[in-house]
Amino acid sequence: MHRCQIAKNLRSQDVTPPLIVLFLWSFAAATVVPLASELPFALVVRDSGTWLVPVLVATAGNTLGACTSYGLGRAAITVVPPSSPKVLRAAALLRRYGPPALLLSWVPLGGDVIVVLAGASRMPFVTFAGWTTVGKAGRYMALAAAVLWV
Repeated sequence: MHRCQIAKNLRSQDVTPPLIVLFLWSFAAATVVPLASELPFALVVRDSGTWLVPVLVATAGNTLGACTSYGLGRAAITVVPPSSPKVLRAAALLRRYGPPALLLSWVPLGGDVIVVLAGASRMPFVTFAGWTTVGKAGRYMALAAAVLWV
């Protein structure tokens, strides 16, 4: 679909409320709140007939939600002594697989742990945000393709 057609489709229907809900739902799903963002995302993609804007909105919400978990992990390290065995194990895990492990930050439950560990291990924020965004965007693009073309 051409860029102008996407803009026309978005203008021709009021998609703002569903996109706001999608953003908030995606944000919450990436925190400790037990939600999944796939169903609201799929509904917005199906109803709008486009994939780009929903992918951007859901990725932004989900990545910002992950940033809160990253921040909690980073804050927890100031409360838990750095020499704690749990902290040392978390840091070793992330050192072993490195930042590319964040490509899996979208995986239910396990992804949240990876994100918190990234914060606890003091991974640089830009590195964290980059890998996390790529992983989450890839997941939403694949889901959008499944909704529109499968």
